[in-house]
Amino acid sequence: MNRTQVPLYQAKAEFFRMLGHPVRIRVLELLQDGPKPVRELLADIEVEPSSLSQQLAVLRRAGIVTATRGGSTVVYELAGGDVAELLRAARRILVELLAGREDLLTQLRESGQPIPTPLPPSP
Repeated sequence: MNRTQVPLYQAKAEFFRMLGHPVRIRVLELLQDGPKPVRELLADIEVEPSSLSQQLAVLRRAGIVTATRGGSTVVYELAGGDVAELLRAARRILVELLAGREDLLTQLRESGQPIPTPLPPSP
């Protein structure tokens, strides 16, 4: 194999790492509804402008979002529908995982065994 060629599994891992930031995920969720100017993203996400700018740059470099400038306004949108489908799939998976945890919790409660209360965080 050519040393400059990245194995597919590694490329996939890098892709998921790129998505692995809460601000990036929130941006992508907001853009599912259509293009949004930066000022709306800032209002919805409530992070520092520099932090949002940094995360948008990561998404732009990855080709996940595109930016269009109109005067002083920059509008972002998803580069394609596949990203929105990925987010919907992630939501379905999370619902299933959390439902599974609720089932386990219900089973624990019904087992008659005492459920320990969590310890408060140490100072």
